[in-house]
Amino acid sequence: MALRARTPLLLAALAGAVALLLPGAVEARVLLSLDDFGAVGDGIANDTQALVDAWKAACATGGTTYLNVPAGKSYQIWPVTLAGPCRGEIKLMISGNIIAPEDPEEWSDGDQGRWLHFSGVGDLSLSGGGIVDGRGQQWWAGSCDDENCTKYRPYEVAPMALHFEDCRDVSVKGITVQNSQRQHLVFTRCHDVEANYLRVTSPEYSPGTVGVLVVSSTDVHIKHDLFSVGGDCVSIVGNSSDIRLRAISCGPGLGISIGGLGENQSNDMIHKIKMDTMLLSNTKNGLRIKTYENGCGYARKVKFAHITMRNVANPIVIDQHYYSASNSNRGTPCGTPSASAVAVEKIKYIDITGTSATERAVTFACSDAMPCRRLYLDGVNLKTVGGGSTSAYCYQAFGKQVGDVLPESCLGKEKEDFLRLQAPTAAGTPQGDTEDEEDDDW
Repeated sequence: MALRARTPLLLAALAGAVALLLPGAVEARVLLSLDDFGAVGDGIANDTQALVDAWKAACATGGTTYLNVPAGKSYQIWPVTLAGPCRGEIKLMISGNIIAPEDPEEWSDGDQGRWLHFSGVGDLSLSGGGIVDGRGQQWWAGSCDDENCTKYRPYEVAPMALHFEDCRDVSVKGITVQNSQRQHLVFTRCHDVEANYLRVTSPEYSPGTVGVLVVSSTDVHIKHDLFSVGGDCVSIVGNSSDIRLRAISCGPGLGISIGGLGENQSNDMIHKIKMDTMLLSNTKNGLRIKTYENGCGYARKVKFAHITMRNVANPIVIDQHYYSASNSNRGTPCGTPSASAVAVEKIKYIDITGTSATERAVTFACSDAMPCRRLYLDGVNLKTVGGGSTSAYCYQAFGKQVGDVLPESCLGKEKEDFLRLQAPTAAGTPQGDTEDEEDDDW
């Protein structure tokens, strides 16, 4: 009698691995749920340990493991690191809500800079249509400079919401990430990344709430996303290459940014960046490349194409004189006698149209030590919001224009002998990518 009573339970336990028994099956497929590990999901209880236990179980399972965050519930999770390597592929299905504790005072000093941290994981995907909510309102309040504002914790230690570090084969698709304490999604030293079909939002007044931050990562695709944040929609820094942005809506926010590069005399190399089919509306900046004066490295082979601007304050910007208070070391930059040693070269702007909120629509503020080289304008047409003419500013910027360009290009013509003397190719330029090679699709 006891055996009969237990039979349905045994069958249910085996159902998750039934793929092992089916003809032609090649791997185990296991389904786990946070609720299986004691999670409450009422938005009040601390469900962190349930997530840790569920992750450990998923990580130890070979084959493909589906870890479900059930719909219709809100799971409050405190700062946590979910580490790899794992034995198989993990598919984290976020159908419900994952929320952060609201009060910064509940975060310990050891939690600085992180909330949901994935470290050293391969073959990981996040999907499911649910919401990851950083509930960062009190962190934002603590970031203001007014001496009368409420100070919680310093803004500099505000956490990243979803941080992937030293990961490979990562896919984040079809979820909403909102109200991050600082950056919404961060990929640090990752390879083979997809961040597609995302809705990333926080109020315009939320300081530094970057949509996606790419740090020293390669082969990153960011496509079909909506960003409405307080900081940059997408920011690319460090040593990053083969980055692709496509079909993106950005605004409000600070726009799309490459850099700042060379902070604190670092050697940052950005290479092969392609962005196209984007709408930027009501942003402070449009397409910006910024470098610190005492840094080294380069930003090269960057292509911006088929981009529409609407009421963007600074549509096209290269700033080789970028400065922030954190970049306080202003010693001799990379062995050069004076200004910026970060090279900016082979940058293309193709079919950039729309409206500027200010009269100056193009700014190329380059350096004496390393002038901008081989800039390329084709089909740029930017007018003021009222339909008036716009202007361009150039300093030590060299390149060419093709076809109609508005505002009229102020680029100096390429003078290779002069440029080689004044701005030698940046150290670390990839071998085989010489100045005489023909431009490819980048």
